[in-house]
Amino acid sequence: MAPPDSISTRSSLPLAAAPMSDPTPIPSAASPPPNPLAAAASFLQHHLSRLASHLNAPRPALAAAAARTPGPQGTSLSLALAPDEVARALTGTPVFTVCNSSNEFVLVSDPATGLRSLGLLCFRSEDADALLSHVRTRQPMLGKGAKVVPITLDQVYMLKAEGIAFRFLPDPLQIKNALEMKSGLTAFDGVPVFQSDLLVVKKQKKRYCPIYFQKEDIERELTRASKGSRGSALSKQIMVGSLEDILKKMEINERNSGWDDLIFIPPGKSLNQHINEA
Repeated sequence: MAPPDSISTRSSLPLAAAPMSDPTPIPSAASPPPNPLAAAASFLQHHLSRLASHLNAPRPALAAAAARTPGPQGTSLSLALAPDEVARALTGTPVFTVCNSSNEFVLVSDPATGLRSLGLLCFRSEDADALLSHVRTRQPMLGKGAKVVPITLDQVYMLKAEGIAFRFLPDPLQIKNALEMKSGLTAFDGVPVFQSDLLVVKKQKKRYCPIYFQKEDIERELTRASKGSRGSALSKQIMVGSLEDILKKMEINERNSGWDDLIFIPPGKSLNQHINEA
């Protein structure tokens, strides 16, 4: 796949080097134009109905996830980024999952891949609410006392590093935004994230390359940085990629390669807000 769209075909930033997987084939000219929101809703309904019907017994306790929060960077002989270094870039971004009354993840099996002990993580609390409704309908005993619980992406990543499988359910609105930026695509593989060359900053001798989960957040930051420019001029400054691809790139690239400059900005926050809080 071609690199993500930007104002220039050259970029030193990670999203330009993180192509997404091949998209679903584009329909013929005779086919009606796709509706991105309908496709996103279909995606959500498909996974909830299929996966929630294969519920497993709960496994890891949520308290254990908190215990795995990455600590200060330790000494490492490896040039590649350690799992706790990758996790640290994800600090503060919440996702939502369903837990039982003992604060254990409610896990599912994916019949398409054969994966067991698969945790579903939603970027919107209302999607987790929909999953909870499925759990209560399909498995009343398991659903008794079940609830939606937030967990941060850095905690999720550390659990993933220990071999626990997760699947993300992205925000349908951000899928729509990504598809509008990737002209000609009818499907988006993964969780959309957004980035711009104009927002890379250096603070206290540290370079920060912010990655946003919401297109609205990066547009707001660009409006401030570009002194009021709006509309299509701003969109040309934005690149789109997928969270999953970027995490893979961070795992295989060396320190000081630019990938360790990434910092993921929680929805609704600015870079400065997040740095001050994190």
